[in-house]
Amino acid sequence: MLLAVDVGNSQTVLATFAGDRRVDCWRVTTHARATADELHMLWRGLLRDTEITGVAACSTVPALLPALRELLDRLAVPVTLIGPGVRTGVPLHVDNPREVGADRVVTALAAHELYGKRPDGSGRPVVVVDFGTSTNVDAVGPDGQFLGGALAPGVEVSLEALATRAAQLRSVELTVPPQAIGKNTVAALQSGLVLGFAGLVDGLVGRIAAELVAQFGAAPLVVATGGLHRLVVDSCRSIGEREPDLTVHGLRLAFERHQASGGGSSVPRP
Repeated sequence: MLLAVDVGNSQTVLATFAGDRRVDCWRVTTHARATADELHMLWRGLLRDTEITGVAACSTVPALLPALRELLDRLAVPVTLIGPGVRTGVPLHVDNPREVGADRVVTALAAHELYGKRPDGSGRPVVVVDFGTSTNVDAVGPDGQFLGGALAPGVEVSLEALATRAAQLRSVELTVPPQAIGKNTVAALQSGLVLGFAGLVDGLVGRIAAELVAQFGAAPLVVATGGLHRLVVDSCRSIGEREPDLTVHGLRLAFERHQASGGGSSVPRP
C-alpha cells in the first residue's frame, strides 16, 4: 500500500491507499520538534502490520523537514517528498513558483483530477477552499494549472489571537451559533468566527469565480477540504463539494506521476 503523509502546521494527516482507493486515514497533532525516531514510532504504531510499498509526503513545517527527510532516507521503498524541483505535472502560473506550498500544489492536482474533468473529457476550473491553520482559497484552471489564490487566517488562529490580545475575551467552543445576533460573549464570538468566516469564504469565492468566468468562460466547481471544513462549510453558500482529505489524494497522484516518469525516489534537499 502507498502511505501518503501531509504534515501541516497544526495536524498531520496519514492515509493508506490501495490503488486509488483510500483504505485508512488518521489525523494527529503535528509536533515541530519531533525527531525521526519519534515519527517512525508514530507511523509504525498507526500502520501496525500494514505492508507499505511506497511513501508520498509533503510538509509546510520547515522545522520538521530534517527529521522527515531522515526518516524517509531510512525506508526501503520508493519515496517522494514533494518540494521545489520535484515535478508534479501542475503548471504554476504565479510570480514565484518556489513560494507556493507543496500542499497547495498537490491539492490543486487532486482538485483537477477528481473534480475538474467533465464526462466528455473537457476541463473546467475549480476553486479549492482549504480550512486549516490558514484558510486558503485557491484557483485551478481547466487544464489543471495552479493560478494562485487568497490566504487568510484560520478560524482557530483567529480565536487564539482574540483570546490573547483582547482582555475581556476568552477562548470558546467553536460551533455554529443558532443565530447571527449573539446575546452573550460566547455566542457573539461564535457568530463572528464561524458565520464570519463563512461570509469571508463566500465573498472570496464569488470574486475568484467571477475572474475565472471572465478568463475561461465557465463557472468553477467549488470544493471544501481541510481539518476544519466541517465547522464552517454548512454555513457557506458557495461550496458545492467537500472532500476532507483532498491533499493526501493529491500526494497519491503526484507519487504515481513521479514513478511513471521514472523518477524513482526523490527527497529534495534545501
